[in-house]
Amino acid sequence: MPKVTEAHRAERREQILLAAARCFARDGFHATSMDTVIAEAGLSAGAVYGYYRGKDELIEAAAGRAVELLGDVLPVVAAAPSPAALVEQLLGLVTEVADRLGFDPTRIAVLAWGESVRNPRVREPVARAYTAIRAHMAEAVRHWQRDGRMAADADPEEVAKVLFGLLPGFIVQRQLIGDVHPDRYAAALRALTGGAGTG
Repeated sequence: MPKVTEAHRAERREQILLAAARCFARDGFHATSMDTVIAEAGLSAGAVYGYYRGKDELIEAAAGRAVELLGDVLPVVAAAPSPAALVEQLLGLVTEVADRLGFDPTRIAVLAWGESVRNPRVREPVARAYTAIRAHMAEAVRHWQRDGRMAADADPEEVAKVLFGLLPGFIVQRQLIGDVHPDRYAAALRALTGGAGTG
């Protein structure tokens, strides 16, 4: 019998995780059954359980992947010339990822926030990823300060917290109301800040 390579195992694990993510994005964590995930993955039950012991493990993996996707776009937005440009680029990339994947990971992010309240195994990777995002934003603030585009006495960590708060605000409105768009969101931020440092 041929030996299963690590590359094959990683590919199969990813296939199952993406199938679970599609189910979670469509039906939520708790309305999704393992049978649904198995059918979506197009694999046998034995194959799926060989990689994930159950739905809780899949929830943790899917929540972690949803926030990882945000982390993937940070190098691009860290060099943004202004807060509004950072927000517009970040949100544009988030929506672009959703279009590319064929399901909306921001739906999973919303689910993960709720799950984080009760499940520390979900909360820990989510909090870690969000802390990293804020750190990148704080570095962008320092860059703006060095270039004279933001007040030198502003606290980069506190500004980063405010900037980060715009991200879940956008995601919640996208999921519950649906009338938000990255460029208009950024334009409104420019209006709020008097157009300072528009970049």
